[in-house]
Amino acid sequence: MTGSASSERAEPGPIVGLASREVYRNPWIAVREDNVRFPNGHEGIYGVVTCAPAVGVLPFIDDDRVLLVRQFRYVTQRLTWEMPTGAVNPGESPMAAANRELAEETGYIARHLEPVSSFTTSKSVVDEEAHLFLGYRLLQATAHSDETEEILTGVFPFDEVLAMVERSEIVDGMTVIAVLLAAVRRSRGPAPVEQV
Repeated sequence: MTGSASSERAEPGPIVGLASREVYRNPWIAVREDNVRFPNGHEGIYGVVTCAPAVGVLPFIDDDRVLLVRQFRYVTQRLTWEMPTGAVNPGESPMAAANRELAEETGYIARHLEPVSSFTTSKSVVDEEAHLFLGYRLLQATAHSDETEEILTGVFPFDEVLAMVERSEIVDGMTVIAVLLAAVRRSRGPAPVEQV
């Protein structure tokens, strides 16, 4: 906060890791427990869940309609509408992963992917970075869905998708961010559609 009284105070000190042990691992996540020292000198534990980088792409069928996927999410025990998302494989770029996930979940690839945001999905216990794209100029591709996924697709006017976000009917954080950033870009003028 530049120019405010709070900017004159010292920055918060770091939390220092003292020791670490892995508690659990599967192909998608690793869980560890760290012994740490907090800035005030207190020592304690910190649990961390590490995930592969994530990607998501909001695919535009045309200037005003987007393609969403519907699936059952086990953790929240609910059906959701969201954009295609998934993990980046080792050695894969986020852009390549986004188009792979788009093909796997919808049967399309995007000739143009516009990067719109990279962010951390949790500020405390989950170590995961997400990369979001807007997809344009879709082409049909062979869909190779994951054996753990059962997916329905639907085409929606973008304004309806934005309203679904505002009504908290779309609850996936990556999708919410992508839709809001797409709305900002749309307010500035036509979306770019050149091939990359």
